[in-house]
Amino acid sequence: MTYQPPGTLYVVATPIGNLQDLTPRAARVLEGVARIAAEDTRHSARLLAHLGINKPLISLHEHNEARRVDTLDAYLEAGEDIALISDAGTPLISDPGFVLVRELRARRRHVVPLPGACALVTALSAAGLPTDRFTFGGFLPAKPAARRQALEKWSAREETLVFYESPHRIEQTLQALAEQLPGRAIVLARELTKTFETFLQGSAQELLGVLADDPNQGRGEFVVMIAGAPAMDERQARDIDDERLLKALHDEGVGVKQGANIAASLLGGRKKEWYARLQAMKPEA
Repeated sequence: MTYQPPGTLYVVATPIGNLQDLTPRAARVLEGVARIAAEDTRHSARLLAHLGINKPLISLHEHNEARRVDTLDAYLEAGEDIALISDAGTPLISDPGFVLVRELRARRRHVVPLPGACALVTALSAAGLPTDRFTFGGFLPAKPAARRQALEKWSAREETLVFYESPHRIEQTLQALAEQLPGRAIVLARELTKTFETFLQGSAQELLGVLADDPNQGRGEFVVMIAGAPAMDERQARDIDDERLLKALHDEGVGVKQGANIAASLLGGRKKEWYARLQAMKPEA
């Protein structure tokens, strides 16, 4: 009996919009594998039909990924090559696949990545924000309190911040950014590589105005990119005395909560501490 070496798992990036962005290598691999693990088999079937590829599909998503490991490993053991794809872009980047890749590597299976489209890198390359360092935070929490806490945690980071957001939550996210990171430069990228690809730039408050004036700008999947906090030496160079800043905020009638956000954005530190100091400045009733 002839020995059949184990197969390979190919992690294949697929287009995020424009189907011409699929690489020739990716097309060859999808044509050559025995089967394809896809986040949504119905969605991926349309891409494969466009390519003229007819392969067995097996679903692999966040709810069944752990259960699929043994099944896919058995196919690899039998010598079959498998391609892993997500609905769009590079698998594992805010998409399923991490559990599968981790477990297969632990079993010493051969895992090969095929580079290609990725929404966060595509957006950053044309946003005009610093890209020498950036932090990708995936999707922000859906619940308002958790979203605020997450933004507070990120607020002092000096590198560009990148998040994904859905169309039904983009306004809530911008409202949270207006409260937590007032004045920061933000770039929204939507419908990347598609007909209505758009980059919008401004503060969170300005972008909320754009969406209010044109609801069409709130459609599509978003990459949200936020300028990092000023470097510590820049903050020190400004020589802003915290007492003078707090007095100015108080004298101008800025609300305690908004003033705490502004102070934390400019000088760092915890918002609750700035809040307490501004609260103490209010005259007693």
